[in-house]
Amino acid sequence: MTILVTGAAGFIGMHLSQRLLEQGYEVVGIDNLNDYYDPKLKEDRLAELRKYDRFTFEKLDLVDREGILKLFEKFSFTHVIHLAAQAGVRYSLQNPHAYVDSNLVGFVNILEACRHYPVKHFIYASSSSVYGANAKMPFSTNDNVDHPVSLYAATKKANELIAHTYSHLYGIPTTGLRFFTVYGPWGRPDMAYFSFTKHILEGKPIKVFNHGNMKRDFTYIDDIIEGMICLLDKPPIANPNWDRMSPDPSSSYAPYKIYNIGNNQPVKLLDFIETLESLLGIKAKMEFLPMQPGDVEATYADIDDLQKAVGFHPSTSIEDGLKKFVDWYRGYYG
Repeated sequence: MTILVTGAAGFIGMHLSQRLLEQGYEVVGIDNLNDYYDPKLKEDRLAELRKYDRFTFEKLDLVDREGILKLFEKFSFTHVIHLAAQAGVRYSLQNPHAYVDSNLVGFVNILEACRHYPVKHFIYASSSSVYGANAKMPFSTNDNVDHPVSLYAATKKANELIAHTYSHLYGIPTTGLRFFTVYGPWGRPDMAYFSFTKHILEGKPIKVFNHGNMKRDFTYIDDIIEGMICLLDKPPIANPNWDRMSPDPSSSYAPYKIYNIGNNQPVKLLDFIETLESLLGIKAKMEFLPMQPGDVEATYADIDDLQKAVGFHPSTSIEDGLKKFVDWYRGYYG
């Protein structure tokens, strides 16, 4: 098996590639190494992966259609795990075209390559942000998600629709994973837990939006990776019970499936900060601010489908997960 991991220098991409390599797979990683956040962190993640003989890296941008096709021609990929995307909700307010290029054009380029060079399973990153204005909790893949509140969310919803089209037209088995606030070592500096840690250690105030009245389904990276690995050899098949008169959004008559992948235990933001303060041994200075455009008050994943499919069971508590992150942060940044 030769597996393509797009966004291999990213947070989830690095951890996933590492686990695949440890299990003996051949992994080809691509990334454009852009400067959305510190490229040195991306290079250092790649350095961890380059320790493995079975890892190959190609610097490549998703919008490079010819480059993507040549890559698929060069390597006979059996599986593609597509994680590369322009991330971030707030960034999309100022840089919408970055999301169109990476998350829409790039997504189609990868699927077109899968069409011309068939693979056994195409797994891609969606997001809990697709639930947008939905208020029914926990968020279920059986519910419609037609009211995004950010361009980032809209592009992720569009990815799911495009994936279904390719499953229908070309029989490509596609699995979309709606990630819920993934955190852990080697994480993204634009994520709240990362910036909170940095600012608390530097004695700077942290920005607490919606006056702290937020809940997030924080999910530790190792739990996420475990779920993804379990899905690798379980490509979706047509759902024989799919009803056109009452369609289930999470499955199809085509080989298509959507899963939530989260912790299923939302944590209040202020409780999260309190745990972080305890681990750092420093009291945070908090600047309470109103809700930001594009944000949602709470996320909470219904993971029943994933539990039934692969026995997914997140086991890392917020205390243990944050401790591992803080230990890594102190070691990495000295």
